[in-house]
Amino acid sequence: MIGSIFIVVSLLASLYSFYQYYQNYKGKNTLQKARIGYHAMTISIIGASATLLYLIISHQFQYHYVFNYSSSELSFGLLLSTFFAGQEGSFLLWALFSAMIGLIILSRYEKSDTSESTFMLGFIPTVTFILVMISPLLKTPFALVGDLPAYIDIKYLNSSLLNSNALQNFILSDANSQRTVVKFSSDLFRVLGVNGIPVNQLIVQGKGLNPMLVNFWMQIHPPILFLGFALAAVPFGYAVSSLLKNEYKSWINKALPWVIATSLVLGLGIMIGGYWAYGVLGWGGYWAWDPVENSSLVPWIISAALIHTMIIQKKSQAGGNPGGFVKSNLMLAGITFALVVYSTFLTRSGILSETSVHSFTDPGVLVYNVLLGFLILFTAGILGLIYYRRKEIKTPVKSNHRYFSREIGLFYGAMLLVASAFAVIVGTSAPMFGQTVETEFYTQMNLPLVIFMSLLIPLSLYLNWQSNNTQLFLRRTLISIVVSIVVTLSIVILSGISELLFILLLFSSVFTIAANVEFILRSKNVKLMGGHITHIGFGIFLIGVLISSIFSFTEEIQLEKGEVYSFAGKTLSFDGYTPVENGKKYSFDINISERSFGEDKSEYKSAKPVMYISDYNNSIMREPYILTGLAKDIYIEPLSFEPGNSSNQETISLKKGEPFQVGEATIMFEKFDLPEDAMQKMMDGEPFDVHAVINIDKGEFSKKLDVTLVKDVIKKVYDEETNISFDVVNYDVSGILQISMNRNFQNAAFTNDILTISISEKPFISLVWIGVLVMALGLVIVYIRRNSEINLMNN
Repeated sequence: MIGSIFIVVSLLASLYSFYQYYQNYKGKNTLQKARIGYHAMTISIIGASATLLYLIISHQFQYHYVFNYSSSELSFGLLLSTFFAGQEGSFLLWALFSAMIGLIILSRYEKSDTSESTFMLGFIPTVTFILVMISPLLKTPFALVGDLPAYIDIKYLNSSLLNSNALQNFILSDANSQRTVVKFSSDLFRVLGVNGIPVNQLIVQGKGLNPMLVNFWMQIHPPILFLGFALAAVPFGYAVSSLLKNEYKSWINKALPWVIATSLVLGLGIMIGGYWAYGVLGWGGYWAWDPVENSSLVPWIISAALIHTMIIQKKSQAGGNPGGFVKSNLMLAGITFALVVYSTFLTRSGILSETSVHSFTDPGVLVYNVLLGFLILFTAGILGLIYYRRKEIKTPVKSNHRYFSREIGLFYGAMLLVASAFAVIVGTSAPMFGQTVETEFYTQMNLPLVIFMSLLIPLSLYLNWQSNNTQLFLRRTLISIVVSIVVTLSIVILSGISELLFILLLFSSVFTIAANVEFILRSKNVKLMGGHITHIGFGIFLIGVLISSIFSFTEEIQLEKGEVYSFAGKTLSFDGYTPVENGKKYSFDINISERSFGEDKSEYKSAKPVMYISDYNNSIMREPYILTGLAKDIYIEPLSFEPGNSSNQETISLKKGEPFQVGEATIMFEKFDLPEDAMQKMMDGEPFDVHAVINIDKGEFSKKLDVTLVKDVIKKVYDEETNISFDVVNYDVSGILQISMNRNFQNAAFTNDILTISISEKPFISLVWIGVLVMALGLVIVYIRRNSEINLMNN
């Protein structure tokens, strides 16, 4: 109850604060009342967040949200992450971030600015929108289990209380599914109250997280993404403020750092999600062009475009002139947040529930209509204001060399980004109209755009602002173009890339890196390097995407235990499995050996993919294993496992000359056969073969086996005539042979354990992640520079 009260109070306080700011905008002295309202809203959101966190940590499973997403078996970090595991909690986290960001901006306005009201008139509705979505009328995280009829499996309930006569009328059994459930409703709550049984004593366990979410990145990816969503509201607020004041110059200086922060945080959130998908989902990729993935990508693309057009406006300001592309900037700032709302609409309305693995199920008509209403409100609001002020937004004086200047290069680059975003949003929205597009659609649409975009990045660097000399421009670009051609041709020759568009993308990416490296070497000011570093990261990212996409290859292999298989110049062997996490999961031991270039010895690595049956959904879950490297990743996903009758092995040490009885047969290890020069090879560190002579006697039949041994590699031995099978797992040249066998199956037809895997080699996929980190570093430097400019202006 207290949590719902906090939500309602925060919603009412946001409306009160908005009204008082509007009155202040109209000239009344209500600024202090508006601030009090905003602080009351923020305190209430903090109170609601603290309440939900307490309910989760103290395992109050009588609350619907806590029961559905948390469990007492989760680690503390994952338990905390259940705060934002569901729709209601993630909205509350978004509201919390938004409220705190608003406080930061308020503190700046109180010190040096008089346009607080106009900004807050644009910003507060972005918070109100979120609070409406988690209000008790829609989907609150503080609903009790019995508020709506729910059927809960008895495995989550206190078994000692289920025998109570008072509960018998609510216990139902399903013969088909062999499940026994308890119907939770207001009637059951009344019965529990009469009998003095607290609900939290009846529900003693929660469902927990979906197994796909039980991952370290679950604790990081959603908060960063929602922080990016919250940050996107700030440029929206500044754009509204600028339109309400009818003043279009100063807002750029205030909004630009926030746009950079939005791009930085949202981009990191998206790519962390991609890295999470790469490591968990098992298909070996990091971007599937899933509609919900795309809907988060589009606001980021627009924010990147907005950074460039804002720089143009800022650079072209002179005197009272607001600069160039004012309408474009106002529109892009507004559309960035509108697209965040559109992303929310696609994810939370249930409209993509059948086409996206990320989408929530259908929440109902009311939620759908509210989301659609807010989407229309924000989009029509910003576009309507721009249209209303269209005649009052001054057009700057044009340069004589406008079409051959850095500003026009940046503008065309920004428009290419907008075109890319438009292509993605068209494909993403197709399911709304009963259509679907293949992933090739996104590649075919974006590949030419990215090529032109990555060519414009370095070419724009060599252009001056406003006016340029063509010959000087060509001389400037000569070195980096020649270097880029040489590097591109070298890679093409070595790799065999033959498709023209791929070669052009490789060249444009290398050109981007080369030009920006050249400008960094010229510059001595670290603060001015941020943009160059960001673009270098972008080039590295594109090269990683290109090479890993073209040259990745996958093979499905059935690994029989103890046998050796080859894959891409490597040898694989399956050595068995090990129960982990108290026997709930099984880790499969795969040894991989590879001889590195210029090395005589092979390098051995161990991969341990995991399979288990999840209690959450009673389905087989697979956890891939990735052997990461700078030059390539080896990606292994377990597909299936067929146990043979070699399971339940026991390990036996055979001493030289001592017989060992197995049923009617006798096994005796006779001796090791070593080559004559074994001692010399051992001293020189050279490899040599070791042979074990093993004698098998069964009745009148006797047979000697010569087994070639390799240190640390399991050797399978099977004799068809005696039906004896065992694995040689280790040896000591002093006279001991260690074998593993199952004596119960020695008289049955031998079958071995078989693990089927999908194994992939992904060359230079590390460049994707390196590129993202370099881009992030560059944006941090850019943010520090632009933010320091605001501080200097305020001081």
